[in-house]
Amino acid sequence: MKADVEHPDRPRPRTKRLPRSVRERQILDAAVDVFAAHGFHQASMDEISEVAGISKPMIYAYLGSKEELFVACIQREAARLLDAIRGAVDTGLRPDQQLWRGLRSFFEYTQQYRSSWAVLHRQANAQGEPFSIELAQWRSRTRDVIAMLLARATESAEQQMQPEQMQPFAAALVGAGESLVDWWLDNPDHTADGMAMRLMNMVWMGFGDLVEGRDWKPE
Repeated sequence: MKADVEHPDRPRPRTKRLPRSVRERQILDAAVDVFAAHGFHQASMDEISEVAGISKPMIYAYLGSKEELFVACIQREAARLLDAIRGAVDTGLRPDQQLWRGLRSFFEYTQQYRSSWAVLHRQANAQGEPFSIELAQWRSRTRDVIAMLLARATESAEQQMQPEQMQPFAAALVGAGESLVDWWLDNPDHTADGMAMRLMNMVWMGFGDLVEGRDWKPE
């Protein structure tokens, strides 16, 4: 039986046009995977186009150059991680439970979205400006969230502290969390809960004493 031959004058069925937001998500999903696998310099727009199933001209039209696309990846992944941490924190819980949930959410996210973390932390760190500026802004927002959690912990203390006073502790906690994730990626036999518990014990056991007015001083 002869196969039907498409008549040149016959109108072709229209393909469904996807919303811009869906197209951008497809492009960013593909770009994150390709950047994570190859690094910024070795990643090609051809491969991103192929993985996304979207033409290069359309990628340029939606998200711009390769540099602009990488910045967009950093911004989206940073926002997703921060939203995950914020969403896990219940302000009705005790301060230690709020911090615990935030830390656990951080490690769960980095375990589930390893490509995201590779782009956000390892790749962005290595490339310099303007990518490092985007990463610095994300760290600053994260420190603000952690500083607020730590400040809440002092509400019942003899001397309540403000979030700006907690910034040094928040910076130390963010740095420790990033370092632990990097170690964890090379030693993957540990759970997200286990990693969060290690950091919680290291931080809270000391910080808890500080909240109670017991601080260490050199002799």
